[in-house]
Amino acid sequence: MKSRNTANKQQPSIAMGEYDGVAYVDLNEAPSSPKLDNFKKVSVLHLIFLIFYEVSGGPFGMEDSVQAAGPLLALLGFLVFPLIWSVPEALITAEMGTMFPENGGYVVWVSTALGRYWGFQQGWMKWLSGVIDNALYPVLFLDYLKSGIPGLAGGLPRAAAALALTFLLTYMNYKGLVIVGRVAVLLGIFSILPFVVMGLVAIPKLEPARWFVMNLHDVDWSLYLNTLFWNLNYWDSVSTLAGEVDNPKKNLPKALFYALILVVLSYFLPLLAATGAIPLNRDLWTDGYFSDIAKILGGVWLRWWIQGAAAMSNMGMFVAEMSSDSFQLLGMAERGMLPEFFAKRSRHGTPLIGILFSASGVILLSWLSFQEIIAVENFLYCFGMILEYIAFVLLRIKCPVASRPYKIPVGTLGAILMCIPPTILICVVLALSTVKVMIVSLFAVAVGLVMQPCLKYAEKKRWMKFSASDELPDLHEGPASSRDQECSNMEVALPNQGKIEKYYQIVNMAADYRPFDTANMIENVARRVKLGRVCPAPLLPGCDITESDVIIPFSGISDRACSYSHCPFTCT
Repeated sequence: MKSRNTANKQQPSIAMGEYDGVAYVDLNEAPSSPKLDNFKKVSVLHLIFLIFYEVSGGPFGMEDSVQAAGPLLALLGFLVFPLIWSVPEALITAEMGTMFPENGGYVVWVSTALGRYWGFQQGWMKWLSGVIDNALYPVLFLDYLKSGIPGLAGGLPRAAAALALTFLLTYMNYKGLVIVGRVAVLLGIFSILPFVVMGLVAIPKLEPARWFVMNLHDVDWSLYLNTLFWNLNYWDSVSTLAGEVDNPKKNLPKALFYALILVVLSYFLPLLAATGAIPLNRDLWTDGYFSDIAKILGGVWLRWWIQGAAAMSNMGMFVAEMSSDSFQLLGMAERGMLPEFFAKRSRHGTPLIGILFSASGVILLSWLSFQEIIAVENFLYCFGMILEYIAFVLLRIKCPVASRPYKIPVGTLGAILMCIPPTILICVVLALSTVKVMIVSLFAVAVGLVMQPCLKYAEKKRWMKFSASDELPDLHEGPASSRDQECSNMEVALPNQGKIEKYYQIVNMAADYRPFDTANMIENVARRVKLGRVCPAPLLPGCDITESDVIIPFSGISDRACSYSHCPFTCT
């Protein structure tokens, strides 16, 4: 990774409150993603619907939850599961996505906390699970149309239709993320409206007793949990688009909040209406059954509307997921983790090679069945989430006063406790996997473990070109360099002693080895010290000097020394 001088960046961000009595400082922002000046950024409205489609897209595909466990457990699942899984994942995405507002997303989080090797593994598992997930949407699209067009039930017509749909939606991704965002809004409205109508039509036919049907001795727990898991995950996918978002530090948390409400309501209310309005036959609750329910409740016209909405929804989910997958590859290439050609953008600003690779993966995997796809993707996704939770907690410990424009209002212990329920759920999902799914998934994981050293060897032999963008801040993952002691032994002179040049030399040296957020913080402190406002020491992690000790006049100086062994400043 090329070293970068962070001392001359110009745009400060907004101060974000306090952490354990130590005020956050303004950070000088690095560009969220390189070379985007000529491309329009994604607005908060577009982002809400992109998240909606990355996570949900509506109640399509949730029918198996009723078949697996009955109405009561299905309804409870879509109320309780978001609290255990979706809310923690969305909160972590909001905090980490605003801390690292670039296209690498969760790859950068894990790389900073655990090192580039594990960052690559995170990228591989998440990309592969995303591509597998995307292979579902042509399947679901055709499942909803086959009841009206029987020729799409199988054979060559079905294969040709799936291939044509994949090419059409891939081209839409090529045309630009803003276009994808606009399409997502229109598709979202069109997909939700028929379920609003179905709910209104169902009101006179509701029988509340039908909601409470449950038989714990007849529950397919594997299918039940996998269906819930698949319908309520992928909140972190939006982090790989953070570099394309307009003001991500403000708009990303806001979009996640509204999308969470939209997703939960779009699942629970249609399920409440459908299970309460028709007699229960669990065997009928399979992919596409909502269109049959619509015909029973409202007639053929509502059935066709639901089928059309399902088709549009699957289109929206496809383009949203492909956007995240392809921009993730671009972000990894900008970090030097993938060959340079993955960072190539089309004239529309989209990651051309990433889109082609993701589309190829979708075509190769589209032969799998719906249940097999869900199980394999969930298995890989679980591994990636474990790495994210570890990175989240480690960065809370390693960088406690780093700038977090959005910060979950819990301390380190609270952060650990918040990750325990979803981690237990992950273990349950993994334990319920079939032997076939486990073998396929572990083989995919093993490919990633071998691939990263192979790519490093190819880079060393210069078989492929790798380069990190100069416009992104360094990760500085892993242990601090030997400069720690060198910096700690150098005295920092305040401005009234006429040694500002020496001070900035130390600041630049510190920026070379500290995590990028702390380096930016040091740079900001340098400007404060230049104005004679504060001593820099207490704004670094681990310093034991309180804020009140160092708010001093221009000519003053703190009379306490910092005992933090890795502090690059000595205020004496």
